[in-house]
Amino acid sequence: MQVAIVTFDGFNELDSFIASALINRARGAGLRAYITTPTDTVTSMNGVTVQGQRPLEFIAEADAVLIGSGIRTRDVVADLGLLDALPLDPGRQLIGSQCSGALVLAKLGLLGSMPVSTDITSRPFVEECGVRVLDAPFHTEGSIATAGGCLASQYLAAWTISRTVGEAAALAAVDYVAPVGEKAETVRRVMSTIGAGAPALR
Repeated sequence: MQVAIVTFDGFNELDSFIASALINRARGAGLRAYITTPTDTVTSMNGVTVQGQRPLEFIAEADAVLIGSGIRTRDVVADLGLLDALPLDPGRQLIGSQCSGALVLAKLGLLGSMPVSTDITSRPFVEECGVRVLDAPFHTEGSIATAGGCLASQYLAAWTISRTVGEAAALAAVDYVAPVGEKAETVRRVMSTIGAGAPALR
């Protein structure tokens, strides 16, 4: 199964790279994440330039799509051509957003009455779209999940792993990256936050 981590120019490194690294811990279970970009290269909010692993067209074949955050998300949602290049389908894909990525989901009309988690900076812009923002790091309904705060990317990644290749793979990935001496506590917190127990897609 494949995951597109949609990464725009001005992206937040923590959002895209934490999700990518964690999800790719589940390669042995058959899951692979790719940094997916609208141009060959994108530059982060802190000046780190990376080459995309997949173009936006890859979204159409991905089993899960995570929309990353960044300082230019409002430019993204103002670009109708770019929005049209995001053919998200919650009927067959898992869809997640990190921080300002919730604004993309809102503009695409994917949220309906679903409340979201997002970061403090993005909150007013998301609320302007008529979307209720929760004071929570992670929220999911059905095939859509949202995360708020850079380090909440661990929840979005663990949810993606759990829902695609199973809870055991998510447990193993989180345990691997958890701080020494805090592994059991971290695993419990992450799995509890994502509401582990939902069946994997398969």
